[in-house]
Amino acid sequence: MSRTSADDAFVVFDRVQKSYDGQSLVVKDLNLQIGKGEFMTMLGPSGSGKTTCLMMLAGFETATHGEIRLDGRNINDVPPHKRGIGMVFQNYALFPHMTVGENLSFPLEVRGMGKVERESRIMRALDMVQMGKFRNRRPAQLSGGQQQRIALARALVFDPKLVLMDEPLGALDKQLREHMQFEIKALHERLGITVVYVTHDQGEALTMSDRIAVFNDGRIQQLAPPATLYEAPENSFVAGFIGENNALPGVIEKLDGDNALVRLANGALIDATAVNIRENGQPTTVSIRPERVEFKPEMMPPDAHTIDAEVRDVVYMGDILRTRLRVAGSDDFVMKCRNTLGQTRLSPGQQIKIGWHPRDARALDPVTTQQGSVN
Repeated sequence: MSRTSADDAFVVFDRVQKSYDGQSLVVKDLNLQIGKGEFMTMLGPSGSGKTTCLMMLAGFETATHGEIRLDGRNINDVPPHKRGIGMVFQNYALFPHMTVGENLSFPLEVRGMGKVERESRIMRALDMVQMGKFRNRRPAQLSGGQQQRIALARALVFDPKLVLMDEPLGALDKQLREHMQFEIKALHERLGITVVYVTHDQGEALTMSDRIAVFNDGRIQQLAPPATLYEAPENSFVAGFIGENNALPGVIEKLDGDNALVRLANGALIDATAVNIRENGQPTTVSIRPERVEFKPEMMPPDAHTIDAEVRDVVYMGDILRTRLRVAGSDDFVMKCRNTLGQTRLSPGQQIKIGWHPRDARALDPVTTQQGSVN
C-alpha cells in the first residue's frame, strides 16, 4: 500500500505523547497516518507503547499532548462509545449471562436501533463469522475459537468506521491461532474495513498486515510493508525483532556510497549494504538472515562472500535443518537449509566454509540491550 499522507489519512496521530506520571513518556512524539481500508499492525515487545497507542485511539486513555483524528475529526475529547469504533480483546469480553444473540444485540440497543434492524444486523454479523447456528448459546458453551468469532461479530455488528484488535488471538492454541489469522484477514479484505491490530507476535503481523509499525521504547522504529521490514530493516532492533537474524559486530573499514567494507571481530573483511552509516571507523552490526546463508559451493552466487565456520549443533525441524555455527567469534550464528533429498548432513565440530550474497548483509547500528519499560 502506498504511503498515506495526513491529508487523506483515515486515522492520524499528530505529535501524540502519553505520560502517566507527568515525567517519563510512554509514547514519544508519535506521528502516524493510517489509510481507509488499511490493515495496520502495531508490533513490538511488552512495554514498547503499542497498547497505549491503541487505548488512546479507542478512548480508554487520554493523550497528554498532540491530536488524534478519525476521518478528519479531532476525537481527543470524544468518549469511547461515541467514536463509532469496534473493539476485539484477547479475553473476548463477552457477557457470560447473555446468549450469543443478546451479546450482539447489546451494542445495537445502546445505539437506539429498532428490533427489526437489530435482527437483520445480528444475523448478518453471525453469518460473516459462520456462527449463525450458535445464536442461542451462551459463551461458556463455546470453544475459545468460537468465542473469538463472536467477539469479532459483535465488533462488526454496528458497521463501525474502524475496528481495533488488542492481541485478539493470544489465548488460542497455535493451530487455531493461525487459522483465525487467515479468517480475520479474509474478512478484512471482503468488507474493506479499517483495522488497527496490536500484537507482539512477529509471524502474526507478517501474515496479516498491509503495513507494520514496529514499536520500541515509545517510538516507531520503522513503518513499512511486511516484506520491506524483513528484507530491509533500518536498524538493529527491527532486524532482530522481525524474524530470526544473525548479528555480527564489526567496524566500518571503508564507505563507498551505500556499500560498506566491514572488519569483523576476527579480522575478516566483508562487504555489506550501509544503512544509516556515516563514517569510517564507526561501530556496526552486520545483519544476515539465516536462510540466505549457504555452505554448498554450487549453491552460492558467483560473487558470494565466504568465511570459515565451525558447526556447533544441528537441529532437525522437519522441513528445515537449523545449524548453529561459530563464525567470526560468535557462537550463535544460524544457517537454515531446506531438508531436501540428498541434503548433506553436518556434524558438530565440522569445519566448513559458508557464504552469502553481499546484498544480503546489512551494516546497521551497533546492537544494544536497551528496551522499553512501559506498556
